[in-house]
Amino acid sequence: MTKLSPAAVDSALKSLDGWRREGDFITKEFHFKTFLGGIRFVDRVARVAEAQEHHPDIHVRWTTVTLQIQTHDEGGITKRDIQLAKEIEKSLRSRGRRPAE
Repeated sequence: MTKLSPAAVDSALKSLDGWRREGDFITKEFHFKTFLGGIRFVDRVARVAEAQEHHPDIHVRWTTVTLQIQTHDEGGITKRDIQLAKEIEKSLRSRGRRPAE
């Protein structure tokens, strides 16, 4: 897998609401009404990540969950990272997108 150029990443992120490029990662914060709502979301993300065999860095801070995605072997952002973000978003939509649980 080849790293994407910053311009290619920025272009791909236009179709992903709330995702942004931060250095060599794409990242997004999700906010929840409760801690358990965030943990349920992490469980959904874990299922998507396992299916993709590609795993984000997940940071939980009370009612905020931050995802950071990078292809570590490439040291940057690849198409695989964009695809994982799309699959996470698709999973949220299919479950009635409720980040503010």
